Amino acid sequence: MDMDILNPHVVRIIIAARKEDSISGISKRIGLSYGWTYKWALELEKAGVLKRKGKKVFLDEKKGFYREVLGFLRASLGENPGFYYSALGLFGIKYCFTGTDAVFVWTEGGYNIARYRDYYPIFIKVRKSDREIFEFYARKLGLKNGEGIFYKPEFLEDFVVHFHKRMPVDSLENTVSFMKKHIYNFEPALEMIEEMYGKKTRIKYKEVITNV
Repeated sequence: MDMDILNPHVVRIIIAARKEDSISGISKRIGLSYGWTYKWALELEKAGVLKRKGKKVFLDEKKGFYREVLGFLRASLGENPGFYYSALGLFGIKYCFTGTDAVFVWTEGGYNIARYRDYYPIFIKVRKSDREIFEFYARKLGLKNGEGIFYKPEFLEDFVVHFHKRMPVDSLENTVSFMKKHIYNFEPALEMIEEMYGKKTRIKYKEVITNV
């Protein structure tokens, strides 16, 4: 591996790059200026990872440097859920966290349930038109459905995205409805939501009296 060009910008470019892409597209996805993205794209071109043709760049997935960087990421961060949460922002797709992950976002990491190192689904909504791109990135990161850390996508024609702490997520109202539907798993989280946002979320259980 050429350590001279290995830096956070190069790593983000390698994660974000598609088979057929553009420097401007990569620049927008990784949040780096066009000039700096261009500079590091040139270095990746020297390494054989990218090839320019006009305004387009093409990714060579067979090049050793590319495979080594991805292998390094999988080995060092493959068991770190935070990596997969942050990587989603580099895909350039419309998505948001839903279900258990919406609870995780709105409780600001304070409530997580039924997930552990060997089984950690990340629940997201993905726009149907972005499905092919999303699946390309999932393959690139070596994710296996149902094993270890993996994305659990729900593909929809479209959906409304809300933000909390800059994280795309279902609305608080929809998240509360989800928790109420699965009250036995999320009653502690509902109490947290009530304290954090002043939401009246308590469920009133009525005692049924019957005459015998």
